[in-house]
Amino acid sequence: MKKMVCVVAAVLMLVMPLFAQATAESGPKKYQTLQMYTALDTEEAQYYLDVFQKSSGIKVEYVRMSSGEVLARMEAEKSNPQASVWFGGSNTDHINAQSKGLLTPYKPATDFELAPMLHADDYSWNGFYTGAIGFVTNTEFLKKHNLQPPKSWDDLLNPVYKGQIEMAYPYTSGTAYTTWATIIQMKGLAGALDWWEKFDKNVHQYTKSGTACIARAGLGECAVGISFSHDIVAKGVAMGYPLVMSFPEEGTGYEVGAVSMINGARQVEEAKIFMDWCFTEEAQNLFKKYSRLPVNPKATVAEGAVKLSDIKLIDYDAVKMGLAKDEYVTAWRDRIGK
Repeated sequence: MKKMVCVVAAVLMLVMPLFAQATAESGPKKYQTLQMYTALDTEEAQYYLDVFQKSSGIKVEYVRMSSGEVLARMEAEKSNPQASVWFGGSNTDHINAQSKGLLTPYKPATDFELAPMLHADDYSWNGFYTGAIGFVTNTEFLKKHNLQPPKSWDDLLNPVYKGQIEMAYPYTSGTAYTTWATIIQMKGLAGALDWWEKFDKNVHQYTKSGTACIARAGLGECAVGISFSHDIVAKGVAMGYPLVMSFPEEGTGYEVGAVSMINGARQVEEAKIFMDWCFTEEAQNLFKKYSRLPVNPKATVAEGAVKLSDIKLIDYDAVKMGLAKDEYVTAWRDRIGK
């Protein structure tokens, strides 16, 4: 009997580690930390990523940069990518990245069909929100000068606005490049350069970020800013600043905000899970806080958000503007000298 007990004990000692290993393997899946670049403002990006991390169990580390800076970083790191996802920013910049072989195609798993305007033909980039370019103006300045909010692009050439307009550099900001691309498509490159040379006389300063002008206009540090409508609402009007939003009557450009997997991504599985999540009802409903227009038909649109169908848009060719970005930015810098 004593011999039998010893045999059983020996068998258990051999079997127990196998049970322990099986239990460990059936536990929660361990993911890599997802590395990403984002063109969204830090506070907004963190808001979305906090929910994603809690929902998925995947830790995220990110660097916030304007779209032009993200693109430059990705080009510099092409042979050794340091991030797996580019989160946010106008699709024109993602299209430019696609043309340079910096993106890997991935079609997100969604429970609705993405419209053709919301993705690349090969799904190298995928649009998860939209928004239009608008003007944000300090109402106290308007009252002081007995003015109405600007309602055309040429209104911005009024001498009363000399040194009173702010926006970002077209080569650092997706917002500003969308603005520049809009003028090009309306006037042709030569006409756009002539127009911008006049407009530049009224510009107080250019910034790196496309949203910086909103708070500055609200504080009276400038009179007019040019930015996306969702940012004007969320970071200006909704914050209680004395601001009014308007749009050019002859038409304005718009963005499809995109998310893409970076070519050579090290966290491919985690990147795919994140990109799938971006299109879920959970993720898209988060946009209400920042007035972005969701693409998921089940998501709720924020009160006060301006739908693209509510304003006049130009026939904006994002693909053409994305492919020609380097040429158009160079032309702007050569002529404007900034």
